[in-house]
Amino acid sequence: MDIMLIFTFVIAAFLGVELISKVPSQLHTPLMSGTNAISGITVVGAISITAMAVNAGGMLGQVLGFLAIVFASINVIGGYMVTDRMLGMFKKKGDKK
Repeated sequence: MDIMLIFTFVIAAFLGVELISKVPSQLHTPLMSGTNAISGITVVGAISITAMAVNAGGMLGQVLGFLAIVFASINVIGGYMVTDRMLGMFKKKGDKK
């Protein structure tokens, strides 16, 4: 069971790096705001993988699952912060809200 969890983690890491490296810098901010829902699904997937690791009793799987939850959560929060900052650029100078 631990081998499948490690395999899933490694494939997800390589896929994420490959996808992000192909995005031009001009499109990164708009795409970040559009992919927050997908990042939320990643958090749910990380939680389910961690639950499987807890049931299997593998310490390595639990640690990797916890790290996946932390990194996916950081991605979601960062995406919303970038979106808020991007939308703030379109507000008028006199707008305080």
